[in-house]
Amino acid sequence: MVTKEYYSLNEVSLILGKSKETLRRWDREGKFSAVREPISQYRIYKKDQVNALLDQLSIDYEDTVDNMVKPIKEFKVLELFAGAGGLAVGLEKSGIKCVALNEIDKWACQTLRENRPNWNVLEGDIRTFDFSQYNNKVDIVTGGFPCQAFSYAGKKLGMKDARGTLFYEFARAVKEVNPLICIGENVKGLLSHEKGKTIEGMISILDEIGYNVVPVQVLKAVNYRVPQKRERVILVGVRKDIDLKYEYPKPHNKIYNLVDALKKGELFDCDVPESEGSKYPDHKKEVLDLVPPKGYWRNLPLDIQKQYMGKSFYLGGGKTGIARRIGWDEPSLTLTCSPAQKQTERCHPEETRPFTVREYARIQTFPDDWKFMGAVSQRYKQIGNAVPCNLGQEIGYSIINFLNAYYSKQNKSELSISSDNAI
Repeated sequence: MVTKEYYSLNEVSLILGKSKETLRRWDREGKFSAVREPISQYRIYKKDQVNALLDQLSIDYEDTVDNMVKPIKEFKVLELFAGAGGLAVGLEKSGIKCVALNEIDKWACQTLRENRPNWNVLEGDIRTFDFSQYNNKVDIVTGGFPCQAFSYAGKKLGMKDARGTLFYEFARAVKEVNPLICIGENVKGLLSHEKGKTIEGMISILDEIGYNVVPVQVLKAVNYRVPQKRERVILVGVRKDIDLKYEYPKPHNKIYNLVDALKKGELFDCDVPESEGSKYPDHKKEVLDLVPPKGYWRNLPLDIQKQYMGKSFYLGGGKTGIARRIGWDEPSLTLTCSPAQKQTERCHPEETRPFTVREYARIQTFPDDWKFMGAVSQRYKQIGNAVPCNLGQEIGYSIINFLNAYYSKQNKSELSISSDNAI
């Protein structure tokens, strides 16, 4: 087990609730000075230094946030674009019942059936399904729809402009089911896709079918018990007849690192199980052998940098994911569908290899008994595409909190009507 003596700039930003730019300014002004990591020259901060400032600011670093809430009745969800079940597992852990899941990928469907034989897995293209059978029978519709551009022929971006896209199918399902709340999730890039027009179109479409969209937020998985720097856009629609405010889950104070994912500790009660995994070709291994933990291609000798990067060496941008070795005392970078791609390498901190399948799953906070079906490449793809389970659980708690308030209000109204009738 690694004992943490230093925090990175990003970790201190999260711990103190201050922006990284503020911390850089404090460093320049000598108000809260960082030291430089010997290899990468990144700003780092001593643990006792951070704790002293926490005391000064009267901030408690211990994780006092608890979003957990129990449902007052059985809440049901229909999940679209379900993948290997990351969000579904998280919602299940929060206490929400999964009524049905739609997914087109056959290996992901096999994964869902293998782990939850009782789940109703609707395998196939979403465009071939009619979801009207769930009308007013489920409380929530969720979906990690792919990001696609719309046609902007009309002045108002509506359903007709989205036809042919998978968001159209998500919206169609919501309209057919008429849930109290719908949750869409996507990559952070959705906000800037087509210069913001795509997200505007989605909000307009949900408005058209009777849903008010809560101000869109980007949730950082690292703030929700996930040892990974993954960011997801969350799009929440509340049915217009409901006069209640949805609140996003509160971010946790504590940040978990790679060591928490792969070793016995607070997140898991044992070290990560052994499993299959990809390997680097010899020429790449020889290069990555030279990269220290938390380092990347810039830490290589100059001649090897030029050889490994080729023409990219002379281009702008940090390209910090290339030849990147993750450190034990930092969260993993965002996992991708393939662990050995040159642009997004995620090398093990001690061994020169990509993370194994089970290590991938741990970083995404899947339980160890969740089996992934298909070839190794298919398993990596399923895990890399998933919503981290712990993030899904925290979102689940926020949904339960909203639905509890809704049904409590409904019950009070019914009691009031019943009392008036009795009089």
